[in-house]
Amino acid sequence: MRYTAAHWGIYEVAETPKGPRLQPFREDPDASPIGLHQLAPELMALRVKRPAIRRSWLEGGPGAAPELRGREPFVEVSWDEAARLVATDIDRVRKAHGNAAIFGGSYGWASAGRFHHAQSQIHRFLNCTGGYVAHRDSYSLGAARVLMPHIVAGMDTLMKDHTCWKVLAEHCELFVAFGGVPAKNAQIASGGVGRHQVRAGLRAMAGNGVEFVNVSPVSGNLETGGPVQWIRIRPNGDTAMLLALAYEVHRAGRHDLDFLQRCCVGWDKFEAYLTGATDGIAKTPDWAAPLCQVAPEVIRALATKMMAKRTMINIAWALQRADHGEQPFWMTVTLAAMLGQIGLPGGGFGLGYGAENTMGSPHARLSGPSLPQGRNGVSKFIPVARIADMLLNPGAPFRYNGGTYTYPDIRLVYWAGGNPFHHHQDLARLDMAWRKPETIVVHEQFWTPTAKRADIVLPITTALEREDISYATLEGMLVASRPVIPPVGEALDDYEAFRRIAAVLGCEEAFTEGRTGEAWQRHLYDVMRQSWSAHGVELPDFATFRDRGKIDLAAHDVDRVMLAEFRADPQAHPLPTPSGKIEIFSETIAGFDIPDCPGHAVWIEPREWHGSAGAARYPLHLISDQPERRLHSQLDPSPHSRAGKVDGREPLIMHPFDAAARGLCEGEPVEVYNDRGRCLAGLKISGEVIPGVVRLSTGGWYDFDHASGQERHGNPNALTADRPASGLSQGCSAHSCLVEVRRPEGPVCAPRAFDLPTFAPRL
Repeated sequence: MRYTAAHWGIYEVAETPKGPRLQPFREDPDASPIGLHQLAPELMALRVKRPAIRRSWLEGGPGAAPELRGREPFVEVSWDEAARLVATDIDRVRKAHGNAAIFGGSYGWASAGRFHHAQSQIHRFLNCTGGYVAHRDSYSLGAARVLMPHIVAGMDTLMKDHTCWKVLAEHCELFVAFGGVPAKNAQIASGGVGRHQVRAGLRAMAGNGVEFVNVSPVSGNLETGGPVQWIRIRPNGDTAMLLALAYEVHRAGRHDLDFLQRCCVGWDKFEAYLTGATDGIAKTPDWAAPLCQVAPEVIRALATKMMAKRTMINIAWALQRADHGEQPFWMTVTLAAMLGQIGLPGGGFGLGYGAENTMGSPHARLSGPSLPQGRNGVSKFIPVARIADMLLNPGAPFRYNGGTYTYPDIRLVYWAGGNPFHHHQDLARLDMAWRKPETIVVHEQFWTPTAKRADIVLPITTALEREDISYATLEGMLVASRPVIPPVGEALDDYEAFRRIAAVLGCEEAFTEGRTGEAWQRHLYDVMRQSWSAHGVELPDFATFRDRGKIDLAAHDVDRVMLAEFRADPQAHPLPTPSGKIEIFSETIAGFDIPDCPGHAVWIEPREWHGSAGAARYPLHLISDQPERRLHSQLDPSPHSRAGKVDGREPLIMHPFDAAARGLCEGEPVEVYNDRGRCLAGLKISGEVIPGVVRLSTGGWYDFDHASGQERHGNPNALTADRPASGLSQGCSAHSCLVEVRRPEGPVCAPRAFDLPTFAPRL
C-alpha cells in the first residue's frame, strides 16, 4: 500500500484506470474528507506551472510600479533565468542594505513532510546567505505563546502534556468549555494527523456520564452525541465570567489553599483584586453579568457544579485572538488553580482541546526529523502579526515581551509556505504595506492572492509529487509519503529551487552539505532512529521503513495527566517559570509595566466589542473562526470547499432575529462592512449564533475589486482590525471586530478569486 500524508491525515493511494485516487486511511475512525480532493481538476487548473515575473519588475527592475502588484500580467521565464534574478536581487539587497533588509516569511503549513517543509527550507537557505529578519509566535496563538511561559510553561510543552481522552472519559465529571471543542478544527495537525480522535474522545466521555457545558456565542462547536448545556455569552466577555466564577469559589471558601500555597505564587495579590480590596470592585456575578451577558444565577449555578465535581476547564484558542487575549488564558489557569484539581486525572485546565488533533493524544512524545536551519546572522525580528506595521513604519519602536525593539527597513520579502493574504488582519492595510518592498519572491503551488501580488513566483511541487517522511509528535504514526503524480509543469520542490539559487550565489555547498534530497531524508531518518532508540523505540532501517509505508507507535501509548508530576512534587518537578510554580501573579510581567497587561489576570474592556461606543454604528460582533472545509486557505478552490459556499461566496451565519430586522433572506448576497472595509458573502440564517453575532469563517481567497472597493468572496480579514492584543504579546486580535450587514447597494460583482492572472509575452 502506498500512502501520502497531509495536515488532514494519512491517505491511501489507489490506482484506477483513470489514474491515482486518494482514499481515506482505513485505520482512521474519523478521516477528514478535505485531503481527498487534492487531485481535483479545479485545483490543478490553478497550479503555477512555470517561473513567472511581474511585467513591470522584469522590465524596470526592483521597485518598479509596486502599486500594480496583483493588477498586471506576468511573464513566464526559464528556471535558469528565474534563479539568476532571485540570486542577483538577494545579493543586491544584502550588499546595499545588509541582510536585515530581507524578511523571510513562512507560516509552515505548506507540507506535512518533515524534509519538504517550507519553513525549514527557507530559513536554512536564507541563513546560508547571511541571515534574515524572522517572525516569532503565530497568528493562532500569538498572545498565549508569550504569556504561558511566564505563568506555567511554553505552549509547545503544554500542548504535548494535555490529559488524554481516555483519562478524561474515566475520571472527568464536568467539562466546561469556553469556546467549545470544535471538531472541525481538529481535522488537522501541523505534521499530519495519524488517527482522528476528538469526536470519539468526546463521545466516550458522554457515554461515561461526563456533563458538558459550552460557554460560547456559537452552539455547534461542542458535539458529544449527548446533551450539552449551552451558556450564551457575549463575545470577549469570557474573562469577566471567569472572574465571577472565581469569586463564587472564594466566597464559598472552596478555594484550595493547600494547592495555592504549595504549587502557586501570587495568590494573595490576585485575591485582593478578586474581592475588590485593591480597586473597590468585587468581581461578583452581578458585576460580571452586564459585561458577559450571562445571568448571575447561571454563573452561580455553574460555580456550584465546578466546586462539587472533578472539573476540566477548557479554553479555545480563539479567545486569545482578541483585545487583551492574554487575560482569559491567565484566568482559566487561575480558576483551575483555585479549584485545586490541576494534575489530577480528569481535572485542571486545557488550552485548546479541539484546536488540533494533538491535544488529548495518548501517543508517545517523540520528536520527529528536522532539517537543520543553521545560524541566523540577523538578530532583528517581528511578532508575526506585525508585518504591516513593519513594512509601513521602518525604524519605529515596538514593545514585545518586556523589551523594546525597532522595525527593520525591509527591501526584499521572500515567502515560502503560507498565504499572508489569508492570515493577516485588515487586508486593505496589508495591501498598502505590500507596496513598500522593492522585491517580493514567492514559492507557490497555486495562484493564490499572495502569488498574484508577488514580483517573482516560483512553481513548487505539492506533497503529492514528493517523497518525504511524515510525522507529528503525539500523532502516533510515522509515514513514508510516496509520490502520487509526477511534478506538474516545471514545478520543483523547495529544496531543489533553493539549491539552484544557492549555486548562483556561491553557497550551494553550505546549503546542501553535498546531499541530494533523498540523501537528506536518509540522514534525518537515521538521526531520528538513533534518538528514538534511546527512548526504547526501535525503528527499521530507512529502506525497510519506506517499503512498509507506515509504522504504528500505539504500543507506546500512555495514560497522560497534565502536570501530574509537578502536582505530586513541585520541588522535584518544578515548572520552567521563574518561581518553578504556577504564577497567579507574575513579578516578571508586573515588572514590564505594560498598561494593558499587569501582573495577574484582570478584566480590561476590549477596544472593539458590544460594550464599546462603536457598537451604535456597527451592532454585530463578527466571529471569524476556522473553516470546516479546508485548512486556513488551503484547497479553497477544491470542490469540497466550493460546496460549502453560497453562490460562490463564503457563508455569513446570522441569527433569524437580526436577519428579520434587516429584511434579509436566506441565500441572498449581503454586504458586511465597517470603517476598514466591505465584503460580499452569502447569507445563511441559523440559531446556532446568538443575536448580535455573525460568523464568517476565514480562508476564502481574498478577492478585492478595485473598481467597487469591495472584497467579493467573503474574506473576513477585509474587516478585522490590525492591532495587537496587548503590548506584551503583539498577537492578533481578529475576534474583537464589529460590523454591520445590509443588502448590497448597486450591482453585485461575481467572485473572481479563482481566476488565473494574465500572462504577457516577453518584449
